[in-house]
Amino acid sequence: MVPDSLMVFSGNANPKLAQAVVQHLNIPLGRATVSRFSDGEVQVELNENVRGRDVFIVQPTCVPTNDNLMELVIMVDALRRASAARITAVIPYYGYARQDRRPRSTRVAISAKVVANMLQAAGIDRVLTMDLHADQIQGFFDVPVDNIYASPILLGDLWKHNYSDLVVVSPDVGGVVRARAVAKRMECDLAIIDKRRPRANVSEVMNIIGEIEGRTCVIVDDIVDTAGTLCHAADALKERGAKKVLAYATHPVFSGNAVEKITNSALDEVVVTDTIPLRQDALACQKIRQLSCSSLLGETISRIACESSVSSLFAE
Repeated sequence: MVPDSLMVFSGNANPKLAQAVVQHLNIPLGRATVSRFSDGEVQVELNENVRGRDVFIVQPTCVPTNDNLMELVIMVDALRRASAARITAVIPYYGYARQDRRPRSTRVAISAKVVANMLQAAGIDRVLTMDLHADQIQGFFDVPVDNIYASPILLGDLWKHNYSDLVVVSPDVGGVVRARAVAKRMECDLAIIDKRRPRANVSEVMNIIGEIEGRTCVIVDDIVDTAGTLCHAADALKERGAKKVLAYATHPVFSGNAVEKITNSALDEVVVTDTIPLRQDALACQKIRQLSCSSLLGETISRIACESSVSSLFAE
């Protein structure tokens, strides 16, 4: 049961996911017009009463990132001015999350913090997101942040397929914590790829730590962007005797020619969630399979609205 005060709205980023979430909650999707003026300015009009309501906006800030972010900010302002009691930004994919620090003190912006500031200035009361690229981004906000994990969905699919002689592979040293957690739950071995990144969106595999010969390798990551890391990792694993190479990731960014790379790579399958809607070429790709995170998001929204525990969803 969900409270009568609960309402869910959606921008244009991923309306299919928002519709699946409200179906899980058994409530209608809030009516709003999110459109553009002829010069590209975002216009938002709420078509129903939200006064005193507990409102959730489902809007990943994926491509076109800036348009979707601006839609979210303006929707928040429209809800605040319409006297919503509480506004939660549901951002399944948090854009700009990879710009969370100044590496080697270079003269760059910490854009993840800028986005947090924008959302708070607009008037959000809390944030619900999934698999943040860096957990510490939660600290960029001065409002509650629920960072939930897609692992129950991805692990459930892995268990269902019951692959033999499984080994979980971290695509780089930075992803070891995530990969180790999956390996622990699957009760299997862990391998690590030693990778060098000479410049942004370019990676080179240098070494593989762990025993992978003749085994089914599952590469675990949070984001697939250009797919360069995945494809190089798959090639290296197959060259060193891996029987099968699969990839499980939460966010299918798939920028540039990522889908073409996956199609022509040694990867046997790439499994992702629907935090981001797939492009047409990704939908047509036989190697890409998408799982829905709508039930997990819906259950989390229900728990937030009922003021019950969210962390118990992910208890060991």
